[in-house]
Amino acid sequence: MATDAPPPSKETHKLPSPEEFTEVQESAEFGELRRSHRSFAFPLTIGFIAWYLLYVLLSNYAGDFMGTKVFGNINVALVLGLAQFLTTFLIAWWYSRHAAAKLDPKAEAIKTRMEGGA
Repeated sequence: MATDAPPPSKETHKLPSPEEFTEVQESAEFGELRRSHRSFAFPLTIGFIAWYLLYVLLSNYAGDFMGTKVFGNINVALVLGLAQFLTTFLIAWWYSRHAAAKLDPKAEAIKTRMEGGA
């Protein structure tokens, strides 16, 4: 099975000390990385949980609405249930793009600096 991953590096990296970890954790660069992650992940998580709870509440308390036929034997409950799957995959795809564009470069810079590469 072929992969696009490069072979493991033969060079050894120095392990950062606990003091270096603390220093990086308190740095503005690490704070910006955390802010970027949280400002994306927290609102999406809250939004998705609200959307899921709306679906559950509608299923429990709005049976007539959820049973409304959209076309054929397809009703609102089925459409909203499938939309749950769709939004799950869309959020995962969106987060992957966000991480690749905004989070990974910052994290890689911090990692390289801590391992003595910069």
